[in-house]
Amino acid sequence: MHPVPVNTSTVAAEDIASLRHFNRYFTRRIGALDDHYLGQDRPLGEARLLFEIGEDGASLRDLRVRLGLDAGYLSRMVKALDAEGLVRVSVHPGDSRLRIAELTPAGRVEVTEQNLRADALAEGLLKGLTPDQREQLTGALGSAQRLLRLAAIRVEVVDGGHPDAQACLDAYAADIDERFPEGYDPATLVQPCEVSGESGALLVAYEEKRPVACGALTGFDQGGRIGEIRHVWVHPDARRLGLARRLLGELERQAEERGYDVVRLDTHASLTEAQSLYRACGYREIPRYNDDVYGAYFFEKRLGTERPWGP
Repeated sequence: MHPVPVNTSTVAAEDIASLRHFNRYFTRRIGALDDHYLGQDRPLGEARLLFEIGEDGASLRDLRVRLGLDAGYLSRMVKALDAEGLVRVSVHPGDSRLRIAELTPAGRVEVTEQNLRADALAEGLLKGLTPDQREQLTGALGSAQRLLRLAAIRVEVVDGGHPDAQACLDAYAADIDERFPEGYDPATLVQPCEVSGESGALLVAYEEKRPVACGALTGFDQGGRIGEIRHVWVHPDARRLGLARRLLGELERQAEERGYDVVRLDTHASLTEAQSLYRACGYREIPRYNDDVYGAYFFEKRLGTERPWGP
């Protein structure tokens, strides 16, 4: 079964134009359009590939995913750099299916020079600003990177038995087992049949094809009016992006599509950040509604209210 992309909201034309305008300005300002990037004898694509291979080397598969490159295009660039004596490619000693790219001594020299020139370019740009303006700029760049990461993450509905779903649920169980004083029994995780079909859904978030978050929706009452949200989890590397809010909004949308009027959830006493998130997203605290041994706080939200999108 192939993952089903979750519907996205309409984006205003002025927002699209603003991002495109910034992209054009920035790529021109840093010299990305020059065939001799940073004054070296190669375009930005090859320079970036050398940088990403780095001191430790990298598999071609990882490079393809990390840089979002077509396999054929990547192969042509690697061959060109190999022909110049900057890169060598070998078979991974532990996995014959993997080809590993490594920098030669000449490649290391070029990357060192590339870093010096890139630092000089950045310094030249920042010199024109006051210390306060530099702080403002670097803060804005951090926010832009965080929001662009969030925007690039895909949230998909997957089958409850999909390997990515099971990997996320296992990671969720291991994570909270460390956080709960009493530990956590993974036998209480949702079963694939509970999050498949009309009654429920299992959402997985992907960053560069890697599953980094999940959330489950199940039917709660036999009347079909109430759904329950469970197992909202985000990988530590993808936290503080606003991804948990986005998952919550997508789970609510899935609940509405299935005819639920209300969604409920519970959380452990130690998960104070989860409690704050739910309250901020319009959930109100209610009396205990289930027999979950880990539940200490219980929440409910009537659907049709404002979506909890954004950071």
